Amino acid sequence: MFLLGLTGSIGMGKSTTAKMFVEEGCALWDADAAVHRLYAEGGAAVEPFRAAFPDAVIDGAVSRPALKDIISADPEALGRIERIVHPLVGQDRAAFIAQAQTDIVVLDIPLLFETGGEARVDATVCVYVDADTQEKRVMERGTMTQAQFEAIRAKQLPAKEKCDRADYVIETDTLEHARAQVQDVVRKIRSSLTDA
Repeated sequence: MFLLGLTGSIGMGKSTTAKMFVEEGCALWDADAAVHRLYAEGGAAVEPFRAAFPDAVIDGAVSRPALKDIISADPEALGRIERIVHPLVGQDRAAFIAQAQTDIVVLDIPLLFETGGEARVDATVCVYVDADTQEKRVMERGTMTQAQFEAIRAKQLPAKEKCDRADYVIETDTLEHARAQVQDVVRKIRSSLTDA
């Protein structure tokens, strides 16, 4: 089984590209979706959060807005939150990989390089588009302000650095171009698996 880490900055087309890998027969694990499962009612993170941050649990689930308030009031809280969440996310990922039935498992991890995740995969792929297109896509979603977008972009590694560190780069300028590149990456990986 080949583990492919998929990353890319906000608005670069990572979710769309991830779906293209699924269409090519790859299994997909999504870090953000894992966190949502862990935070949901009955999720594995609820009780640890209730113990560490009782105000973060609302109606039996971990509240992201409450966590944001806690972090803005106490910057030290972020480290404690990460120490709860990261091991649980790792367990979720390991369980997914263990039951996957495909030759390639794509791990969609937004902060792959920022968290050292590239050490846990066989290769990395970064999605990329120019900064103007990135900003246009994010602003068209209508879910955040310009200032929020700039703050998120500032926290992420520069797109060029991610691309330089990745084994494969997929430019998401058009759907057709992105799909052709996804197919090419999958073909290269599958041929390396059969050559091994």
